[in-house]
Amino acid sequence: MTGTLYGQLSVMMFLEFAVWGAWAPVLGAYLLGTLKLSGKQTSLVYATLPIACIVSPFLGGQIADRWMATEQFLALVSVVGGVVLLVAAWRKTFASLFLLLLLYSLLFAPTLALVNSMLFVNLKKAAQPGVVEQVRKAHEGDPKFDEKSEAIKKEIKDKVQAELDNQSPRIRVWGTLGWIVAGLGLAFWRRGGKQSGRFSDCLLLGGILSVGLGLYCFFLPHTPPPDKPSDPLAFREAFKMLAEPNFLVFMIISLIVTTELQFYYIPTAQFLEDIGIKNKNVPAVMTLAQMAEVIGMFVLLPFLLPKIGYKWALAIGVIAWPARYVIFALMKPVWLVISSLPFHGIGYTFFFFAGQMFVDSVAPEDISGSAQALVFGITVGLGNLLGTQFTGVIMDFFKFEGKFRWRPIFLVPCLLTVACAIAFLALFKG
Repeated sequence: MTGTLYGQLSVMMFLEFAVWGAWAPVLGAYLLGTLKLSGKQTSLVYATLPIACIVSPFLGGQIADRWMATEQFLALVSVVGGVVLLVAAWRKTFASLFLLLLLYSLLFAPTLALVNSMLFVNLKKAAQPGVVEQVRKAHEGDPKFDEKSEAIKKEIKDKVQAELDNQSPRIRVWGTLGWIVAGLGLAFWRRGGKQSGRFSDCLLLGGILSVGLGLYCFFLPHTPPPDKPSDPLAFREAFKMLAEPNFLVFMIISLIVTTELQFYYIPTAQFLEDIGIKNKNVPAVMTLAQMAEVIGMFVLLPFLLPKIGYKWALAIGVIAWPARYVIFALMKPVWLVISSLPFHGIGYTFFFFAGQMFVDSVAPEDISGSAQALVFGITVGLGNLLGTQFTGVIMDFFKFEGKFRWRPIFLVPCLLTVACAIAFLALFKG
């Protein structure tokens, strides 16, 4: 991989997650505090992205896999989506914000899968010539050497995949850094002056970054659809992958685990305050998860994956979540609770990103975008939608006299993720 390609793909990941990180963590405070929307209205605004991820990525994957170059499609939807966010930043009613955020989410959702597709396709393309030459030299002088034989093709494919496993986490980590920088940038912006409430600064920043991403996409490597696809409907081929047992197990466990992840996203800030951490310190404390994600992607996953394979890498990811939830359920000492936050970053790295790498390794090359779309449709879409509702029900059930009973609340996802870990280790073969 050349330095130019590494830079191109790294900036793409940085901007993609900076757009998301600019508005997603803090929009709720604007909706509830400044606009005085109800909790139900706020939850509906936040539900726009999961709803979009159930449908939109499949259309995006179909377009990129069959009709239009990936970088061109990313440019189009990012620029248009950015304009929609800029308009939404000045709207103050629930109806207008819901409709605009739904439109934006329908445009943004496909990009989550396609930036991964862009990453994997171009890393493989860059690695292929060097690997082929390496295999030729390794078999030099062998009279039985046949570059077109199935054994040699498999050797080349395995070596290309090994190169992908080593390089892709070190590029994807820039997405996490983009999320962090967007949050810090917004905080710096707010320090510059008092907010008047005339507009949503997080949506405005997200819109500016999205337009910037769209313009940058024109400088990405040209990634056209395959010349001879196996099926004109790429998403149909992606669904056929569910017939493969390992892939089916991975997708089912992914769905369940994603629902339980909402027990981290929704209540953790309030939980940390309730056990004694000051409100102003909560955002900084929670960045421990992102810091662990950076270390996991840049160091741990590239080092461990070639040694332990996908099964045990994914297992580490699943096990990280009940480890955190059981410590949350203990509730003390506070230092132990804080020290468990990095488990979130490790879990995300070893299950979700390693899982995206696993999907790419088993998906036919002509449906790369649609295979990634299937993952995001099941997790960010259906999993998040079900998870937000399930988490809300459990939190309300264990609320007594206006206070949350955190121990039983966190024992629920703890038990479910333990069951997921056991089922995954028993059923996933490899």
